[in-house]
Amino acid sequence: MHELGITQSIVDIAQAHAREQGAQKVLQVRVAIGALSGVMPDAVEFCFESCSKNTLLEHSRLIIDHIPGQGRCLQCRADIPLDILTVSCPRCGSLTLETLAGDELSIQEMEIE
Repeated sequence: MHELGITQSIVDIAQAHAREQGAQKVLQVRVAIGALSGVMPDAVEFCFESCSKNTLLEHSRLIIDHIPGQGRCLQCRADIPLDILTVSCPRCGSLTLETLAGDELSIQEMEIE
């Protein structure tokens, strides 16, 4: 489960930024996880409590924004929903798809005390 390592990285990054700001505690962290990122949001949520134990993030709230996959067909220019199984444009059948959203994995913001 690579989500454990990803969650630990989220905690490490958030803690480093909180310390830079002189924070005593992190109250909440908001992350964006795209449907095409290969990361399971539920697994990140599951790992968060154990990864944040004995850190500035202990007892903080994790908020996950789920970003749906969005793409564009380079042939007919249609904007289409994407998931990991989408290989062709549902409108014209073209295999030339561009990802517009859904591959995100980032810390969006955090609230500190």
